[in-house]
Amino acid sequence: MTDTWNAGVAAPWRSGAWSIERRGDEFADIAYDGRVVLRSVRAVVRDRNWDTAALVVDRVDESGLALTLHVHSEGLGAELRGVVRAEVRGPGRLRLLTDLESATAFETNRTGLVVLHPPGLAGATLEVRHSGGTVEHSQYPVAVSPHQPAFDIAGLSWSHQGLDVELRFAGDVFEMEDQRNWTDASYKTYSRPLALPFPYALEAGERVVQSIDVSVSGTPAPVAAAGPARVRLEDGPALPAIAVSAATAPDPAPAGLAPVPWSAVIVELDLATRNWRAALGRAAASALPLDVRFVLADDDPSGIDEAVLALRDLPLVRVTAFWPTGPARHVSDLEAIGLLRHALTQAGVDALIVGGVRSHFTELNREHHRLPRRLDGLVFSTTPLFHSLSTAQLVEALPMQRLVAAQAVDLAGGPPVHIGPVSLRPHFNDVATTPPPMPEHDDLRDGYGSALIDAADPRQAAPELAAWTVASAAALAVPGVATLAYFEEWGPRGVRASDGTAFPVLDAVTQLTGVAGRPGLRGDSADGLVWALGARTDAGTVVLVANLGTRVREVEVELPGGEVRAAEVPAGGFVRL
Repeated sequence: MTDTWNAGVAAPWRSGAWSIERRGDEFADIAYDGRVVLRSVRAVVRDRNWDTAALVVDRVDESGLALTLHVHSEGLGAELRGVVRAEVRGPGRLRLLTDLESATAFETNRTGLVVLHPPGLAGATLEVRHSGGTVEHSQYPVAVSPHQPAFDIAGLSWSHQGLDVELRFAGDVFEMEDQRNWTDASYKTYSRPLALPFPYALEAGERVVQSIDVSVSGTPAPVAAAGPARVRLEDGPALPAIAVSAATAPDPAPAGLAPVPWSAVIVELDLATRNWRAALGRAAASALPLDVRFVLADDDPSGIDEAVLALRDLPLVRVTAFWPTGPARHVSDLEAIGLLRHALTQAGVDALIVGGVRSHFTELNREHHRLPRRLDGLVFSTTPLFHSLSTAQLVEALPMQRLVAAQAVDLAGGPPVHIGPVSLRPHFNDVATTPPPMPEHDDLRDGYGSALIDAADPRQAAPELAAWTVASAAALAVPGVATLAYFEEWGPRGVRASDGTAFPVLDAVTQLTGVAGRPGLRGDSADGLVWALGARTDAGTVVLVANLGTRVREVEVELPGGEVRAAEVPAGGFVRL
């Protein structure tokens, strides 16, 4: 696998029955007797916009009983320095702690320890010890929970795979959220309750000291022996159409691009910006059907009337509108859709009207009650790299994509679901507390939207992204999902570079486009690393198999009727069978 994809490879540490995979500043896969107890523990420093300052590891001290990271923060105005440590305290006991001192005054929304619990705990009984000493009996949610499963946490305990686990927290009050909303493979326990005001001030010289005591007992269940990866596919309805987002990169656009038969081009038009007309013109230049997402202007929501007039004579597949702020922030609520319907009627423009959220499944899960009835479809975007930028996070998001896609279909209750933009990093900051950057010109010399924020990722050009995209399509293509929109036409977030050179991911998108709309073959991934989907085509049955693991895998794909197709799939690659 390439260096770009493998940046931040884990360094193992072991002390007796305990083991940890250190990934940069993160303690990942904290295991006891080979069984993962905690998915991750790390210290985070987040500013008033929820952006995360880098925590740079200056030195690593290892001993038989402790693993210590000497760290300092960089960026966003944060200047903290200190340690993050894991130390064995006795048989079955581990303490995880951080001690950070701020050199300057800093406004933060969260600074302290974050704990990630494995998604395999879904349905497990959970005891929550509150700060007053009372104990609440609960469970880890099975369906993705729109709101926090637990508040006022001083301790947690559960049993899973033969182990009894107890956590005790010190240094702050903690609470839990279901990070599967963002396709993170975890439940997250974090400090400082969200009900308290934020941002809050860290003063110069102030220390943040927090610890988590972990106690484990019992005998872990045996781990199943590894064998060939096997995926069983079943017949189902047509595979989703494959769409793309319009490029948001600065001009000039590359010339002479070979056409790809995408079903549509998504273009997001922020009506508060001065170059939304230029953005629409760029998207329309593809001559493909347009999926138009309006972001209303708070100071002049009636501007939608003029914007819709610009759609006349353009090929449209879908159109919707979102609010940028307010109670229905990033949601196409009854009022937003009402303004859109009126504008379409006045302009004589006929189009399917969809609704949903501009942002993640999170907001759809929490705010779907705001959506009007009689919509022609449901929309939301997704990104694997919201809380973490690690490749491990990117890969672990795939089973969570399956989960949120299925839950979105249930929420839709019949109308089709259109998922996209699908991008490596968020295409806008939906949790920012300050206004987004605005283009300074009427044209696209600066680009727009995603081009104005830190939304590009070096793995966009990695060969492994092609396999990831095939796997993502296999995960998201549940019955009821009608469209998947991957990346941009060109640019740093595209399937091609700004000069038009194809990235490896273009091959995957082209292959997916070739089977889109065909009767589909779908199945689950046993380990979340090997994924497959297929289609019945005029030329026969086509199967795409992706391997996101770090080693070559022997894969057996069982088709309906019992036929088995086998292949050796390279690490980070995909094959067509």
